[in-house]
Order: sequence, then C-alpha cells, then structure tokens
Amino acid sequence: MAEQMPGPIIKMTLLERLKCLVFGKACDVEDKTVFHRLSLIALLAWVGLGADGLSSSCYGPQEAFLALGSHTFLSIFVALGTVITIFIVSASYSQIIELFPTGGGGYLVASKLLSPKIGMVSGCALLIDYVLTITVSVASGADAVFSLLPMQWYPFRLGFAILIVFILIWLNMRGVKESVLPLVPIFLMFLLTHVFIILYVIFKHLSNAPELVASTTADIHGSLSSLGFWGMIFLVVRAYSMGAGTFTGIEAVSNSIPVLREPKVQTAKKTMMYMAASLSFVVLGLMVAYLLFSVTLTPGKTLNAVLFEYATAGWGKSTGFGFILLALFSEATLLFVAAQAGFIDGPRVMAYMALDRWFPTRFSTLSDRLVIQNGILIMGGLALGLMVLTGGSVRLLVVLYSINVFITFCLSQSGMVRHWWQNRRVEKKWKKKLLINGVGLLLCLSILIFMIIFKFFEGGWITLFITAALVAIALGVRRHYNGTMQLLNRLDSLVKAVEAEIPSAGPKIEAPDPKGKTAVIMVNGFNGIGLHTVFGVIQLFGTTFKNFVFVQVGTVDAGNFKGTSEMENLQAKVRQDLDRYVDFMKKRGYYSEGVMAVGVDVPDEIAQLAPGILKKFRNAVFFGGQLVFHDESFLSRLFHNHTVFGLQARLYHQGIPFVILPIRV
Repeated sequence: MAEQMPGPIIKMTLLERLKCLVFGKACDVEDKTVFHRLSLIALLAWVGLGADGLSSSCYGPQEAFLALGSHTFLSIFVALGTVITIFIVSASYSQIIELFPTGGGGYLVASKLLSPKIGMVSGCALLIDYVLTITVSVASGADAVFSLLPMQWYPFRLGFAILIVFILIWLNMRGVKESVLPLVPIFLMFLLTHVFIILYVIFKHLSNAPELVASTTADIHGSLSSLGFWGMIFLVVRAYSMGAGTFTGIEAVSNSIPVLREPKVQTAKKTMMYMAASLSFVVLGLMVAYLLFSVTLTPGKTLNAVLFEYATAGWGKSTGFGFILLALFSEATLLFVAAQAGFIDGPRVMAYMALDRWFPTRFSTLSDRLVIQNGILIMGGLALGLMVLTGGSVRLLVVLYSINVFITFCLSQSGMVRHWWQNRRVEKKWKKKLLINGVGLLLCLSILIFMIIFKFFEGGWITLFITAALVAIALGVRRHYNGTMQLLNRLDSLVKAVEAEIPSAGPKIEAPDPKGKTAVIMVNGFNGIGLHTVFGVIQLFGTTFKNFVFVQVGTVDAGNFKGTSEMENLQAKVRQDLDRYVDFMKKRGYYSEGVMAVGVDVPDEIAQLAPGILKKFRNAVFFGGQLVFHDESFLSRLFHNHTVFGLQARLYHQGIPFVILPIRV
C-alpha cells in the first residue's frame, strides 16, 4: 500500500532564509485550514477585484466627457447608458457564477458552452485585457499622484509607474490575501471621499435645478439643429465607447471564485452586487459633477483633480487642499489596487489555458506560497514592457483598452444564451435567464462593434493584432502537444498489455529484503512512462534488485488547488496509482511498496522523502525516466517537464545516486 512518509527537518540555507523574508514562509498544502486562511471574504474580494471597476471611474468618465467636446450636457445620457450597462452585465455574470461555481469566467464558459477553440480566443482576449488593466491602472495612478506635485516633477512619472509595477509583482508573489489586506483602508478612503464630494456637489446645486433643466433642454435643441438627430446619437455613442474602460473588471469575480471564502457562489454574488452598486454611483455622480461645474481639462491634471479644486474652492486654503490631497492620494492608490485584478485573474486564466494545453503546462504550477508564480511574472513583465513602449500615456492606453474585454463578454453571453435555449425543457426559469443573457449579448455586441469602429484607426488595431498573434501562438502550442500525445499513446499501450498479461504463478513476497538491492523509481501516474522505466531497470540490471519502491508526488497546481475535496481527490488518485504499481510487482515475485507526498515542488518533496527511504533501504538506487524527442529544441524544453534533471541535482547534492533512463518517443 502507498504510504505518506514525513520528511526530515532540513535546515534552511541563507538564500532560503532570505526568500522567506522577502516572499514569506512556504504554505503547507496539506493543511486543511489553508483554504480558509488564504480565501477572501466579500469585502476583501470587493477591494481586490472590485477596485478594477471602481478605479476606472478615474479615467473612464473623463475620456467619455472629453469625447463630447462642447456638447457636455450629453454626458447625462452617456452616464445613464453606462449605469444600465453595468447592471445588465453584472446580472449576466451572476448567472455565469451560478452555472460555473468553480470559476473560470469567460474562458471556461466559452470553452464548455461553445467550443474549445472559441474558448481559447476568449482566454487570449482576456489575457491581453488584463495586461492592459495593470498598465492603464498604474499609469493613471501615477497621473493622479503627479497631479498633486509641481509640473517640473512630471518627467519622473514613468519611472514612478515602473516602480509601482515592481512593488505589485512582489506583493502578489507573497500571496493574494497579503497583497489585498494593506489596501483596504485606502479603498475605503477613496469611496468615502468620492461619495462625499459627489453628494456635496449635487446638494450644492439643488437650488439651481430648474435653471439647469432649462439650460440642458435648450442645449439639446441647439445640438439637434446643428448636429442633427443622428449626429447627436453618433456623438453620444462615440463618447460612450471611449468610456467603455469603465466596464472592465466586472468579469473579474467569475474568474476568481477559487480564491473566495465558502460558500463561494454566495460570496461571489455579494461581491458582484457591491461592485455594481459602487461603480454605478461613482460614475454617474462624477459625470453629473463635471457637468455642474463645467469642468475643463488642465495640463498636468486629471478631470477629477480639477473637479475637487472647483468643489473645495470656498472651504479655505488648508481645508480644501487637505481634502484634495486625501482624495487624490486615495484615487492614485486605488488605481494601483485595481492592477490587482490583472495580477489575480490574468495568471489564473493563463493557468486554466495551460492545463488545456493552449500554453506550456508549467504556466499552471504554483509556488510554495500557493500563487501562480510564472503567470504573475509574465503579466508583470508584459505590463512593464507596454508601460515603457507607450511612455505611460493614459490617453493612448485607453484607446488600446476595453476592446478585448467585450470580445470575452460577447462570447460568454453567446454561450449562456445557447445553454438556456438548449436546456429550456429542464430549466424552470429559462425564459428569464435567457432574457438577461440575451440583452447582455446584444448590448455587449453593440458596444464591441462601436468600439472597433471608433478606436480601430486610433490604435485599436494594435490590440486586435496582438490578440490574433497570441491566438496563433496558442494554436501552435496545442498542435505540438497533440502531436506529443499521439507519441505518448504508443507508450500507454504498455498499460493495456500489462493489464491483459497473466503473471507467472508464485508466492507474493510481503516483507522486504533489508540487505537486498532496492530500486526506487519515480513515477507520475500509472502510465506508459512509468512502466517503461520499470522495464528499463529490469532489462539493464536483471535480477539485481530485490525490492522496488515507487515514489509519486501529487502535484498541486491551479487546476486542483480549489478546495479540500479536490486535494483529497488528488491524494486518493496518487494512492491508487501507486497501489497498481505495487500490485504489479508483487505478482511478479518482488517486494514492493509505494511512498507518496503532495506538494507544489516535486524535486523538493522527493528530496525530503529520500533520507527516510534510505534509512529503510540502505542499498537503494533512485531511478527516473525522461522523454527524449527526435528533434530536441528550446520549444520542447519549454513545453515539457524536465523535473527529473532538477531532482537529479538535488539528490546528488545529498550524496544519493540517481539514474536517468531515456525514453525515446
């Protein structure tokens, strides 16, 4: 039977101590309380995920308001359209959360309900959108900070933004919860200052409401005569599409259900409600406030900064400046918090796609802090590159932004509409659910078409080109993995042959030979690779080895690190695989046993198990199989696991013999 052998206590090196200091102590994946400790309650999820949407009020309303030119009174219609869109998309995604309670968002919905290739397109669009989320949020936050500083400091803005991206990478490498907790006071400060200023401006102008209604009505008639009805509609739609960055972040909750506190679906829906209500109020309030104060763009300042100056003009110099400083500081830092959505969801989408072989499988691995380390580094690196290429220009980045998220919105809503229609005979409330997702689909499709039309020649084509390039890369990766799977299927024919073979009769050996040679074989499932390694040992060494010990580490990745039940399933699968090896060897007259562990780093786990195995079997030699491709290249090394070489180095360092057996495919 397979047994879990506790590893010895190993003293940490200086480098390992430094790593713990910088990134935190390693988490124990077998601790059943780890999910509770790392998960986010609705309030924290609202901060970590909702900040993306709420922070877009720092640049979305501004871009929409400026796109209206002198016809600023039309901002009322743009704001109302934006609020309606927020609630419709939020309601649509609440249904996605109910149908896909384990998470996955737009990628999983399109993959399951439409087709894997359409899901891949949705995932690629989301990844580009999350890179832009990080870049736009940090660049806009830097703008808000430097709105408070003298103009001569403005050239340092780009360097400051780059520094913030590095800090966010470091925080996320420590863990999701640790990256969110310190930012809760800042998030609440933003909400309080902005809600206060919006209410203050509105109540201050209540006495002038009749005059405002009359002037707005006159402006509408004036615009109708100068622009015409369709000209005015065109202007509203263009402004609405330019401010579409406001809607990004709504999908973040459905992608991040695995990091939410149980019951996950209720927590996710509560988070979605918080997001929709807060975002709608702030966006509508700011657009109305811009209109009431006739805010105009000032060089080196955001519209919000100008609005706060106008609103606090009669408060006294120190009081007004203090409030502006507090509001803009919270605004800037909230924008940095908003980049969290890119760091939380981007790596998770990448990991799901890697598990489905659209990207290298190593993109789904977790660090010892149980975060998707490779994904965080890739998202952060791409954001840094984009920041440098665009010079941190928010106006340029906003043009590139938000197109992709609506590609995902449209595909997700299409999948949901198809699902409700196909299940109309078994789903009681299918008409209501179909209506919600149907309206969401029509709305998102309309916005996507308008955005492509208005943004394409202004730079939107760059986003579409990069997305298409990523789709082509994903197709190439999947083609490579499919070819490899065909080769591995030949090896897996050994499994059928072994199961059909009638073993030679003989007594089963239930006790090991303590003085006999022992082959310790690393396996990863009961498959052709493991059996090929076993046969290779017997073929090379004959009857030298009397004992066979099979060692398997259940690898915890983004696909199975979702809850206690998934971890228990992983452990059960590892035990089952090892028991099959043990039974196979015992039927052939050898003593055999299995040793297992569960963790994120296979070489590290085996290096901790090895001393215990050697204590029991002193004459042991460790073996591992390695796939050898006909055309070895950089890509094959990137796409395929070379854990065995890392394991060999770790065991050699401990003075333990390790033999790698080549498996040609």
